[in-house]
Amino acid sequence: MVMNFDEYQKGSKKTAIYPKKNKYIYTTLGLLGEAGEIAEKMKRIYRGEDDGKITEQRKQAIAKEIGDLLWYLNQLATELNLSVNDIAEDNLKKLFSRKRRGKIKGDGDNR
Repeated sequence: MVMNFDEYQKGSKKTAIYPKKNKYIYTTLGLLGEAGEIAEKMKRIYRGEDDGKITEQRKQAIAKEIGDLLWYLNQLATELNLSVNDIAEDNLKKLFSRKRRGKIKGDGDNR
């Protein structure tokens, strides 16, 4: 199945069951929590588990966490009435512009 971000965003919204009162806080904390879980799994590799190698089992576990992170990212964008497809396109335009101008490295948002 080929899917774009808009299709994923619409589909993932159907599974969004959480308190709407604090929807921005909930989705942001979920996003950060999943990023932390990915970092924790990567830390274990860095620490030397599995001889510092990314085994297939560990890769699959990380992929599941990335999927959860993707879900929360999409829900945050949905709650903000933003299109993840548009965000992705704008981000690539920004990055290619920076690369073309030799500004891909460095600090600051407006390079």
